[in-house]
Amino acid sequence: MGFYQFRREQYFGCGAEELWDFISSPSNLEKITPPDMRFEITSLPLPEKMYAGMIIVYRVRPFPGYTTSWVTEITQLSENRYFVDEQRAGPYALWHHEHILEPSGTGTLMLDIVSYKPPFGLMGDLANRLIIRHRLEAIFDYRSEVMDGLFIGRI
Repeated sequence: MGFYQFRREQYFGCGAEELWDFISSPSNLEKITPPDMRFEITSLPLPEKMYAGMIIVYRVRPFPGYTTSWVTEITQLSENRYFVDEQRAGPYALWHHEHILEPSGTGTLMLDIVSYKPPFGLMGDLANRLIIRHRLEAIFDYRSEVMDGLFIGRI
């Protein structure tokens, strides 16, 4: 029954405030999620900005042939610095995702730390080695590519 962490860093040539304006808007989540996940926020209407205590409900297809509801709560938030989302119901036994913005040179470093525990004990550990870890890498690769496209030229 493993516990895992996934880390990703991405540099942006803009200030934290500009980056925060984008990442703190729930309506932008769909823009940075791979289309094959069929991501859809079902808790409407959406506020313009996230806030601590906010519950977001989605329909998502994390793997081909498997669609599920996913409920997350924004448990911590410090404007222009970080927010944390935690799964309240969904496909993982535990999901804790830190989104951290740090000044770096003339821009901002965005750090994601995902701490997670797959369901199903030893079967979940095997699924992590064979599928889950690779899927997380692909999701964050997609997000990095989209974010680079959105923020290019702002250096």
